[in-house]
Amino acid sequence: METSIATVCISGPLSAKLHAIAAAGFDGIELFEPDLIAAPESPEEIRALAARLGLRIDLYQPLRDVEGVSEEEFARVLHRADAKFALMQRLGVGTVLACSNVATAVTDDLDVSAAQLRRLGELAAGRGIRIAFEALAWGRHIDDYRTAWEVVRRADHPAVGVCLDSFHILSRRTPLEGITEIPGDRIFFVQLADAPALSLDVLSWSRHHRLFPGEGAFELADLTRRVLDAGYRGPLSLEVFNDTFRQTDPVRTAAQARRSLRWLEDAVARIDPDVPDLQLLPDSAAPAGVAFVEIKGEDTSGFDRVLAAAGFTAHGRHRSKAVTLWTSGRARIVLNEERAAGLAPRIAAVGFDVDDADAVTRRLTALGVPRVDRRRLADEADLPGTIAPDGTEVYWSQAADAGDPEWAAEFGPVQRSAAHGVTRVDHVSLTQPWQVIDETRLFLSAAFALEPQGSTDVPGPAGLVQSHVFGSPDGAVRLPLNVAPPLSAEAGRDGGPVQHIAFACDDVIALARALADAGVAPLPVPANYYDDLAARFALPESTLDGLRAASVLYDADADGSYLHVYTRTIGGVFFEFVERRGHYDGYGPQNAAVRLTAQQRAADRFGA
Repeated sequence: METSIATVCISGPLSAKLHAIAAAGFDGIELFEPDLIAAPESPEEIRALAARLGLRIDLYQPLRDVEGVSEEEFARVLHRADAKFALMQRLGVGTVLACSNVATAVTDDLDVSAAQLRRLGELAAGRGIRIAFEALAWGRHIDDYRTAWEVVRRADHPAVGVCLDSFHILSRRTPLEGITEIPGDRIFFVQLADAPALSLDVLSWSRHHRLFPGEGAFELADLTRRVLDAGYRGPLSLEVFNDTFRQTDPVRTAAQARRSLRWLEDAVARIDPDVPDLQLLPDSAAPAGVAFVEIKGEDTSGFDRVLAAAGFTAHGRHRSKAVTLWTSGRARIVLNEERAAGLAPRIAAVGFDVDDADAVTRRLTALGVPRVDRRRLADEADLPGTIAPDGTEVYWSQAADAGDPEWAAEFGPVQRSAAHGVTRVDHVSLTQPWQVIDETRLFLSAAFALEPQGSTDVPGPAGLVQSHVFGSPDGAVRLPLNVAPPLSAEAGRDGGPVQHIAFACDDVIALARALADAGVAPLPVPANYYDDLAARFALPESTLDGLRAASVLYDADADGSYLHVYTRTIGGVFFEFVERRGHYDGYGPQNAAVRLTAQQRAADRFGA
């Protein structure tokens, strides 16, 4: 499969973009005209640089407003186009993108548009250039790929074909059946972009919110399959207008983009194994559970008291590192003070139990994700790991049919303890920088087969917190990802960057009492919350009194109920203990605002 990317997708000057795109492993580029105009290098120098880097220049774009115009205006179109065709010859590029008219069209007569494209094709053919005609979703008269194809068909010129752009098709929910009716040799170019599901005018949606494949809500695999079934064998190219990508590191963004196309290639091959020249990624099932969560900081002793009060068992320090292990049931917490001078405690790593560790390793290698350089002695377990977009390390180890994973032996014998019924990690909530949340979506789904399970906005004292949940289909792994308000995150305020680990337990009220008896005070919950709880749920007064006395929060739906209590924050981490009754599958979303406000109040009080 040939790959390409528009230079508009990433930040920086044109020469830096080309280096980043080549380093990511792309075959070619779409050269966006404003990038060339702003470049100090001549067209010949850009052509030579691309060649040295092993990149083709697959497309020059855009040539705008070329059809449906008056004869007087079309004369100006021909003059402008001829100058661009001459420039393309200097660049060594053979295809130009011509967009449907959005500004100067005076007629909706398709025969007029076809005749003008035919004349434009004659001019282009004289210089060995092809025209790929694209229907913009906001085109004045031509806004549908089927109409664009009809115009191209009527133009009937070998130098005139269509460009299919996934955004313009999928944003308008245009039926895809017409794609396979276009002869493959008349599809001159294919541009791909994903996007979130938004209720927004299509132009603003397109210009600011496109995403790479696998990061949004579009059914890109089905569209791509249909394009390939039609016989198209040219580059699959990314054209993604996104405000974030145009601000972030071009090397990282280009690598993210190339990874998204590798994911898409695999997705299409799984839909239709008969499509030629597509390679499957190694199979990888969703993790079977959370093997451990690591908290790293200069001083993690504050967590010892909380874990001991919750019934966890300490297993001493690691044989070669300043690391300790605490366990309760299948819940394992690693406290790491190794090389952490000056670091406030934070969640540094999550480990997954997987059914086939070698398969996960092969898959992540094929995706080209960055790997963790983990220091270990010769007699210590080889625990493979990668780095998530937010910087969290993610490890995986072979799930044991019984007992504990191999690496746990490095802390000595593991004793089973669940004095208060803590059985496992229920979920790990990670705060995401705003600029990496889209990349994280692709990372979790492509690398670990974790699925999006809904999103919500939580009102906090410093603004809305966007929460996106990923997890395994069986609920064994749950990862709420919270995007804090940017100003809050930059200021380092609670309610922004704090993260937490939630433990499943059998009786959260009893556990909350045990914590209090051990001197571990819960996060205070205001009396107003329980007054509101009484109004929302028909709970017995005795139940409300029990919740209030233990600072336990409550939620319920048609499937069951959810009881949970929060600890106070230590550094950037706090714990949550949860009891799920029935088949409740959520996280108490209405309670999150109460928690955020209480944490903000505590931070203000203690100067955090």
